[in-house]
Amino acid sequence: MALPRAENGDGMFDGFILEHRDVGEATLRVRHGGSGSPVLLLHGHPRTHVTWHRVAPLLAARHTVVCPDLRGYGQSSKPDTTAGHEPYSKRAMARDMVALMRSLGHERFAVVGHDRGAYVAQRTALDHARHVTRLGVLDAVPIGDALRLADARFAAAWWHWFFLGQTAKPAERVINADPDAWYRATDEHMGAEAFADFRAAIHDPRTVHAMCEDYRAGLGADRAADDADRAAGRRIGCPVLFCWSARDDLRDLYDDPAAIWRTWAADVTAREIDSGHHMAEEAPDQLAAVLLDWLAGRALS
Repeated sequence: MALPRAENGDGMFDGFILEHRDVGEATLRVRHGGSGSPVLLLHGHPRTHVTWHRVAPLLAARHTVVCPDLRGYGQSSKPDTTAGHEPYSKRAMARDMVALMRSLGHERFAVVGHDRGAYVAQRTALDHARHVTRLGVLDAVPIGDALRLADARFAAAWWHWFFLGQTAKPAERVINADPDAWYRATDEHMGAEAFADFRAAIHDPRTVHAMCEDYRAGLGADRAADDADRAAGRRIGCPVLFCWSARDDLRDLYDDPAAIWRTWAADVTAREIDSGHHMAEEAPDQLAAVLLDWLAGRALS
């Protein structure tokens, strides 16, 4: 289908509303705009909702688009943690998402998540199935499966899961010593304004701590939730779209990652995106085209 080109300048989210919304357990920074059936876009680590700034306007011509910072990330609030890290579990973040969408008047919605946001999207579809019409997961397999299948390749490529997730020698001190060197990001694909938002986040020690808490929850509470669902035979009932990046390592770690998602849902569509890991920044037009066709129920070419 023909699409307008995504803007490459620094103007972001034209026509969108930016606000902070109290959703009960957290206060979320959120942008929302457009019209039509609602779709919730969830960022990954270490980004904020601004990662979607080239995709969201393309979807907004046909959909109401909602882009929050996950709790702990960006300018959303950072709840106090606990010994089990449950306040940063994907179950807790999923509660935020349902409360946010209901506060905006959306009882049912599609949800698309990238990276850590994919785990929040998956948990929303499992825990709040009556609210979720479609689930999109980008460059991720479920946490429970990722850890169950982890091998030396996984440990070498995704070692940061265990560095960020452990507590014996907390990662915060290392990251906060030089956040720019640690994250090594540039504005090559983000654009200057989006890059400034990203840098503000990673230079906030509270955000760095919260992002580590996300990974600590991943190794514990989130894995336990996935494993319990698998043991109970719980599955995702709505249509699922799985996209992976051609120039990232998901296909190197798993011969057929789409097959993993098919153990969770009967209706899974899989597509490759010609990009590196941050596909919303690197290939916004292609990603938006895939999402628009899939959200409309059209067969993907």
